[in-house]
Amino acid sequence: MEIQIKKETSATVITITGRFDAVTTPQYEKTMNELITGGDIAFVVDFDGLDYISSAGLRGLLFTAKQLKGKGGQIRFANVKGTVKEVFDISGFGSIFQMDDSVSASLAKVS
Repeated sequence: MEIQIKKETSATVITITGRFDAVTTPQYEKTMNELITGGDIAFVVDFDGLDYISSAGLRGLLFTAKQLKGKGGQIRFANVKGTVKEVFDISGFGSIFQMDDSVSASLAKVS
């Protein structure tokens, strides 16, 4: 997994590429924890380059959402498609999280 961070005016964009699984989830959680501890509370996670997500990856997303909820933060997902979207739909995550077709659409909806 590769994680890229880009600060935008309304939110921090996290671009995840590769595989989001039990091996890579700790890296994601560490990165997000550092950003949240540093004061970032609005995020757009771009899944455009994500090939695979496991239940461990889903737990990592929940971990972040819980951290943000306690701080009045927000997270939106962009470009959730293919097999990753199927996993979101089967797991019910599609109804838990706000998802958009593009990063720009997500950024426009972050308050």
